[in-house]
Amino acid sequence: MDISYLKEIIQLFDDSTASSLEIDEEGTKIKISKISESKSESSSNQPIIIPMGSFASAPNMASMQEPQHYAPKQAAPVAEAKEVAPENNLHEIKSPIVGTFYRSPSPESPAFVEVGTKIRPGDTLCIIEAMKLMNEIESDISGTVVKILIENSKPIEFNQPIFLIKPD
Repeated sequence: MDISYLKEIIQLFDDSTASSLEIDEEGTKIKISKISESKSESSSNQPIIIPMGSFASAPNMASMQEPQHYAPKQAAPVAEAKEVAPENNLHEIKSPIVGTFYRSPSPESPAFVEVGTKIRPGDTLCIIEAMKLMNEIESDISGTVVKILIENSKPIEFNQPIFLIKPD
């Protein structure tokens, strides 16, 4: 099963009204389900936001918030993600986990930060969704956001640079 075929199936499924799809082809089994937005859904299926400081620190389980439903939104294009060599005086904020990058807490909310935003240690910069858990990524320094290196709702790899910060 090649990736273009799989992408086409996912797109067709996403455009359909079906809630789940299961494919068993050539010894490969794939199951896809949509998240229901109904209130009758069990709260155990809802993602949980867990704040995460810099990737060197572990999640603080005591400060877990109530489960929140989150769906990706389309945002204004951000600088294209490239291998960017940071300038000598800029600090890179890197992803502590593999997941999906989101600039805001919900589709209706404004982005946590924009280019030019002043930040302090502990300020939430973005959310990375990993296995239905929403992980808040917090700043570890004071400074100004100079560049956002990844687009909203895009996959992100471990240790991939997300932001360039000019320290105060």
